[in-house]
Amino acid sequence: MKTTDATVLDEPKTHEPTAGAVVEPAIESRPHPTTGVKEAKIYIDGKFYSEANARVSVLDHGLLYGDGIFEGIRFYNGRVFRLEEHLNRLWDSARSICLEIPMTMRDMTEAVLDTIRQNRLRDGYIRLLVTRGVGNLGLNPAQCKYPSVIIIAATIALYHESFYRKGLTIVTCATRRSNPAALNPAVKSLNYLNNVMARIEANLAGADEALMLNDAGNVAECTADNVFIIKRGQIFTPPITAGALRGITRGIVFEIAGELGIKISEIDITRHDVFVADECFLTGTAAEIVPVVKADGRLIGNGKPGPITTRTIARFREMTRETGTPIFAEG
Repeated sequence: MKTTDATVLDEPKTHEPTAGAVVEPAIESRPHPTTGVKEAKIYIDGKFYSEANARVSVLDHGLLYGDGIFEGIRFYNGRVFRLEEHLNRLWDSARSICLEIPMTMRDMTEAVLDTIRQNRLRDGYIRLLVTRGVGNLGLNPAQCKYPSVIIIAATIALYHESFYRKGLTIVTCATRRSNPAALNPAVKSLNYLNNVMARIEANLAGADEALMLNDAGNVAECTADNVFIIKRGQIFTPPITAGALRGITRGIVFEIAGELGIKISEIDITRHDVFVADECFLTGTAAEIVPVVKADGRLIGNGKPGPITTRTIARFREMTRETGTPIFAEG
């Protein structure tokens, strides 16, 4: 049984703003220090700790240098959604940075499921981290002999339900997406300062999200989401080579488009393409699929979530209710 209601990070203070009213950002800046789970249990290296007692060393290179990887995973109705895909991507990130995950994928699967069971949840969010582990103050990762695995179960949701009905506003930020030659965005590393700086720009602009460009000036993604636009009944999204993460939810949109018979293409997208789109939406594990109705002060389409976006969201929610890895014994 779910022990608490979901803590929503973005609940708007004013649902129907009057003319001239200040619109609160979708993701609030004030801290939410807990997981939202009563008597939460957090997995660290094979053991469970209370939230108050869950600790990592100050000499862990994940803290000192952002040296580690992570995945955000959702579970719905007693099933973990696309768990195998998330774990495959975690292992890919680890291989890319020469980090050896100290357990098998089967054991990791069971650890994720057990963490959810320990917290008595049926719906929520998992943050799975693998750090380089404890070393010295030097940069050399060879000093870190034992990587750490941390699994946190939470009830938080990224956006309030009203944003799925009314849409987000986004702004283009000055912070560029990391060049793959520097730090490849395909690696979901613990070093997210690039995204954090873009998020700060969105906050300062009073927007719900920030659109990030690559060094060529094309759209890469948002701070935590992939970007899709719709023009004349077709869906377009930036290619992975533009700096976009190969998002799990991004891939699901390709599946849904195939089911609905809608053409979908990976092409370079400019700000102009976003401005003149008929519809726009963002995708991410935490965000799910959420409409965008305004970009840099310009209304997208008629300023309301469009029909293809709405159908895509509806189908995605069907999939989350009906599929996934069972958390509890069935039957």
